[in-house]
Amino acid sequence: MPVDSSSHPDVLIIGGGLIGCSIALRLAQARLRVVVIERGEPGAEASSAAAGMIAPQGEATGFDQFFDLCQASRDLYPGFVAGVEDLAGTSVGYHREGALLLAADEGQQAELDHIYRAQSGHGLSIERLSPEEVHRRARGLSPQITGGLFVAGDHWVDNERLASAVAAAGRRAGVTFLTRTSVTRLVQREHRLVGAELSTSDGSEAAHASTPSSVAANISAGSFVLAAGCWSSELAASIGIDLPMQPCRGQMIEFEPDPSDRKLPLVVRAGHHYMVPHATRTLAGTTAEYAGFGKVVTGEGLRSILEGVGRIAPLVGGLRFRRAWAGLRPDTADHRPILGHGSISNLIFATGHFRNGILLAPITAQLISELILHGSSSVSLDPYGPGRFVAVPVPL
Repeated sequence: MPVDSSSHPDVLIIGGGLIGCSIALRLAQARLRVVVIERGEPGAEASSAAAGMIAPQGEATGFDQFFDLCQASRDLYPGFVAGVEDLAGTSVGYHREGALLLAADEGQQAELDHIYRAQSGHGLSIERLSPEEVHRRARGLSPQITGGLFVAGDHWVDNERLASAVAAAGRRAGVTFLTRTSVTRLVQREHRLVGAELSTSDGSEAAHASTPSSVAANISAGSFVLAAGCWSSELAASIGIDLPMQPCRGQMIEFEPDPSDRKLPLVVRAGHHYMVPHATRTLAGTTAEYAGFGKVVTGEGLRSILEGVGRIAPLVGGLRFRRAWAGLRPDTADHRPILGHGSISNLIFATGHFRNGILLAPITAQLISELILHGSSSVSLDPYGPGRFVAVPVPL
């Protein structure tokens, strides 16, 4: 597809992570012409850097509209995965065996007790486990475990495989991807976007489609979706919109699959530290660092992960190291995503998912697609609109 002023898809999606690709897939299946602009390769940023937990319950102790949104997205996952696997022709490693929340000291045990009281009081399915019951569920855990909770409703998926499969499914459904292509500026006329200025680099589909590499171009569309993760605020600023967002770095360690009979059968976690077993790898994480856009793996980050995970699952010490990386979560001022319309009629936001991008992909794709196709969504997006960050003047 040529990248010039004559290009005019129905929808231009800025950002080819799991969120952007999932929206693109739904819209293409509704027979809209969709173009996704991605600065690197689809799914290569936060979507592939995560662990793949689909955990709306997790350690939740408050149950508001956002919790309901997370639960609804988890419930969409079986159908979402089935559709993607069918179209892409590959498995994405989706598991529904549940998760173990663990405690190895009095402080962690008090936290688990609080979680249990809150979730069981809200009518959620959660099971309190003694240390003996914990060890029957999973071998190789610490003898210092004081107790645990089993959350049957928390699932997980191989997010790296999922991100790749959703992009492949999108291509088969007719989505055009312009990879290694950056949006440098949004172009506004009155209360509408009229285009996006692009800069391409070698190797992109855009370059091979007739546009020379590293040459600026422009593309227009009927509707625009901003799903550029941590880079969304910079693009919004180009049209005078202030999005209070910042990157939150998370470091991860990947090990080869555990070949022993102690292989974890499910996710185990304590606070921010966890281990996630996949078919071809075992992941351990993570950190939460506000250190700008540097995707740097640090000795301190790796130490904190190994110590945190080792306290609950010392089996990690016997796993064979494969690699480590850092990813950037798009965090907002209130840690909630930015979804829906703002002041520009044909610009829709789908960004700022922080630690919940994998979990919220199906519901985000559904609601943003509904907004584009029908003008409204089945769940109100008002609590997540960009306008919530506008400061209210204090009367003098």
